[in-house]
Amino acid sequence: MSVFSDAGVRGLACAAVLAFSLAGCGTAPSESVSDGVIDVTAEATSDDAGNADADSAAANDASGDANQHAATETPVAKNMTPAEIRATLNIVEDFRDEFIHGEKPAEFQKYIVMHDTEGEGEASNVIDWWASNGSRVASHFVVNKDGSIVQCVPMDKIAHHAGFGDAGHNEKFGVTDESRDDKEGTQPIGDWAPDYGMNSYSVGIEMVHKGDEHEGYPEEQLRAVDGLIAYIDAYYGFQSVIIDHNDWRTGNSDCSEEFQPYLQNLQSTRTHDGS
Repeated sequence: MSVFSDAGVRGLACAAVLAFSLAGCGTAPSESVSDGVIDVTAEATSDDAGNADADSAAANDASGDANQHAATETPVAKNMTPAEIRATLNIVEDFRDEFIHGEKPAEFQKYIVMHDTEGEGEASNVIDWWASNGSRVASHFVVNKDGSIVQCVPMDKIAHHAGFGDAGHNEKFGVTDESRDDKEGTQPIGDWAPDYGMNSYSVGIEMVHKGDEHEGYPEEQLRAVDGLIAYIDAYYGFQSVIIDHNDWRTGNSDCSEEFQPYLQNLQSTRTHDGS
C-alpha cells in the first residue's frame, strides 16, 4: 500500500520521503520451525582413530549447519498457536494512539492489504513520519528488508492504510462504510474514488521497498511476510483474502510490478514462493 491514503497527503509524504529517506515497511524474518533433525553420521574406521575423530567432528558441524539452515528456511508449522508463531517473528511493538480509528473485532476481519513504502527508510522512521505529518495514516505492520517487523496498531483496531477505493468497490469487496471508523484525518480524493469501507475490514502490511527503482525483495523480507500472514491467519482462526492496495484503489504507486508474482503465490498458497 502506499504510505499515504489520499492524493494530497501522498504528495506531501513523497516529498518528505525523498528529503529525509523516511519510508519503511517491515516484517520480521520469521524463524521457521524445523520439521525434523537432520542426522549426519561420520564414517570411522578402526584403523585410523584420528580420521574417525575428524570425520565425526565434521559430521557434527554439518549437522549443526543443516539444522541451522532448516531453522531459517522451514515454513511455520501449521499446528503452532498464534503465540508460538509470533514468537518466531522478530516483531517490535510501537503502538501509537493517534493511529487507532475504531474497533475491529474478529467478525469484521476479511482482508490483508499489502503495500510498499516507496522509500528506503527503516520501519521506525516511517512510523515516526506517519506520527508527525498529522494525517493519522498508518498500517498495522511495517516489514523491513532484513525481515524485522514493527507493529504500530493492534490487529483488533482500525488503521487508516487503505483509504478511499474506486466507486463500487465497497459492494465488490463486501465491505461497508459505517460508524466504527472515526475517519479523523480523512480527506476525499475525487468522485472516482468515493468508497471507504476497506479500513474497517482489513489488516495493513507495509514492506520497505521502492518500486520505481525496480529493486528486488530480499528473501529475509519475503519469508517474514510469510510468517506474518501465518500469524494473522492463526490469530483469527481463518484465512483472510490477500490483496494489494491497487486492488482497492486503481493506480496506487505503492504496488510494484515485481511483487505481483509473490502476491499471486501468497493468494494461492500463503507463501511467497508457492511452496
